[in-house]
Amino acid sequence: MKETLSLGRIAGIRVGLNWSVLVIVALVAVVLADGRLPTVHPGHSAWVYWALALLTAVVFLASLLAHELAHAVVARRNGVEVDGITLWMLGGAARLHTEAPTPGAELRIAAVGPLTSAVAGGLFAGLAVWLDALHVSGLLVESVAWLAAINIVLAVFNALPAAPLDGGRLLRAFLWYRTGDRLRATRGASAAGRALGWFMVVTGFAAVLFAGNLSGMWAALIGWFLIVTATAEARQAELRGVLKGVPVSRVMTPDPVTVPETMTAGRFLGQAPFDRYRHSAFPVVTPDGGVAGLVTLGIVNQVPAEARSSTTMGDVMRPLPEVETTAPGDMVVDLVPRLQESRERRALVLDGGRLVGIVTLADISRVVTWLTAATRPRS
Repeated sequence: MKETLSLGRIAGIRVGLNWSVLVIVALVAVVLADGRLPTVHPGHSAWVYWALALLTAVVFLASLLAHELAHAVVARRNGVEVDGITLWMLGGAARLHTEAPTPGAELRIAAVGPLTSAVAGGLFAGLAVWLDALHVSGLLVESVAWLAAINIVLAVFNALPAAPLDGGRLLRAFLWYRTGDRLRATRGASAAGRALGWFMVVTGFAAVLFAGNLSGMWAALIGWFLIVTATAEARQAELRGVLKGVPVSRVMTPDPVTVPETMTAGRFLGQAPFDRYRHSAFPVVTPDGGVAGLVTLGIVNQVPAEARSSTTMGDVMRPLPEVETTAPGDMVVDLVPRLQESRERRALVLDGGRLVGIVTLADISRVVTWLTAATRPRS
């Protein structure tokens, strides 16, 4: 899930919001301001209900962020790189650069999320009791109590043994420890995730059709998300199995065609390099041969016709810090998730800062097809 708004870094970890997180804010605000708060504590003005509901929604987002930060911090302590955290419509996601090296590390990374939510729920519950003892406004006590309940529900739900939930990670850690086979463990956790997802979809639609309970649509949506994500995890595991031990150097296109950063857009489109090559993306190099960035046909086509004679590749390229890079000795399995999240779906291969190749998802797909055919047993 890509971020729409960056919140900077917390504990050195990049944090961002996806636009769909507004759905959570809106849902919580409506449930509290139009339902729970005026029902339990009537007699207040509408703006009081809505202000408190929006504040509660923001605190709930903070608790979701704490859940994901716990995953990220423990992951780093167990040798797993973290690319960042994104909050979105169905919660949050900590993007891990690599997988856990051992079943024990997997267990620790997975378990800390539900534990954090459970602790948050306990703290909110204690705060609600304390505020009630102080005879603070019942509206405030109700909001804090709701935060306690929702965090405990979040902890319990995430602990269910089904991928991609944290409980699915715990199940995978257990199966991995018992069998010694990470791929087999992932298949088991993914199957459990699909089973739970279908159960939620069926029961959610049943609640809507037979009981008229529209909240069943939310359950069905979460169930469908579990099915799709669990299936994707299983496929990703199969991919990792096929590509295990394959370095980038075996997949990349070596010595790619480059364009100088001083070349104008007009010359690029009219003379080189499309009259000789079928590529759609080219590394941009400096006069001394250094790598400056990456340019694509799509980027150059956005330059107005009247400006192409004065606009250079250096003016429109993606600067190197914004381009995915890798090294020849890096493993392809670790590069795939980064390419899937990247804007250009390709990476420049650098060896000591020197450009030696370029690799795309299409390159990797061809290798996967080849390796799969080579290892498939004959009938």
